[in-house]
Amino acid sequence: MNHVFLLRLALDGLALCLLMVGLAYWWLGNLVHELVGTGMFLLLIVHNVFNRRWYGTIPKARREPRAQLNIWLTLVLALMMLTLLITSVMISKALSGIMVPFAGFTVRQVHTLAAYWVLVVVSIHLGFRWPIIMGVARGLCGIRTASTTKTSVLRTITLAVAAHGVWSAFELGLGTKLSMRMTLDWWNFEESVAGFFVHCIAVSGLCISVTYYATKLLGRSKAGKRPAQAPV
Repeated sequence: MNHVFLLRLALDGLALCLLMVGLAYWWLGNLVHELVGTGMFLLLIVHNVFNRRWYGTIPKARREPRAQLNIWLTLVLALMMLTLLITSVMISKALSGIMVPFAGFTVRQVHTLAAYWVLVVVSIHLGFRWPIIMGVARGLCGIRTASTTKTSVLRTITLAVAAHGVWSAFELGLGTKLSMRMTLDWWNFEESVAGFFVHCIAVSGLCISVTYYATKLLGRSKAGKRPAQAPV
């Protein structure tokens, strides 16, 4: 197995972990939050360096719905990340000594909005690439053949994670955060820290599983519409 590819996956996974940690602002405090965010953006730069050739393939991309959706999703993710970066700089307390701070309430709201949308869009992004990730996992675990039992177990786990993700979305008040509505319903880290991260992981798992199975259904639907080949 390609060690460089495994390193890339590990760094991408670390970036996702830092994103979730960064969402726990009221637990981390401002200094740690800014350090975590800086680390995430450095990993994002590394990710784009590794994938720089992909951007050159956009004009030549196939016109099928899945390929086009993947392109637009990546562009939306880039826009959300750019918004997150710009607002981070604007409200950064670490930079307040060398630049005029723009720590307005609206900017902070936009920053939070972008952060939670990044969590959702990154998870959808992963859902498109889930077959690759599962292939790597099978290779690392030495699984060579398919098994009905293993498939059933994995699907049951996926269903449980997705159901938990629906509940977690309500527990985190995800709807208000994704629509930038005013709310005072923030997670109480004095009661539970682990619970917050479990809910974030469950929401991510929900988005991944929905995307993965939606693309599978789309692929089957397209295959079913293809005309049968004439016998040779």
